[in-house]
Amino acid sequence: MKAVPGRKTDVMDAEWIAKLLRHGLLKASYIPDRNQRELRELVRYRRSIIEERARQHNRIQKVLEGANIKLGSVVSDVMGVSARDMLDAIADGEEDPEKLANFARRTMKKKKEELEL
Repeated sequence: MKAVPGRKTDVMDAEWIAKLLRHGLLKASYIPDRNQRELRELVRYRRSIIEERARQHNRIQKVLEGANIKLGSVVSDVMGVSARDMLDAIADGEEDPEKLANFARRTMKKKKEELEL
């Protein structure tokens, strides 16, 4: 349908499409079944939630950096358990880097212990 040469208008296109439809020359559009449509909708919704979560994480990191808190250079995930514990301590007024470092867990704790050796 798109490969028709010449000057075209919406009216001429509509007439031409109607003529093709009357003669049965147009193939019907694919309409997925209900289960597939619902699955597509669910996947799109999930993707939008994941994108929104990423935007929030980036916004939090930007606010922290604006406050001169370079947590992203210390932890790999600013919203991880260790980082959230550190942020809670900072919010409670803790300023001592040693005390903040004690909130490290798992991999961060191992790295901290390796650096101390």
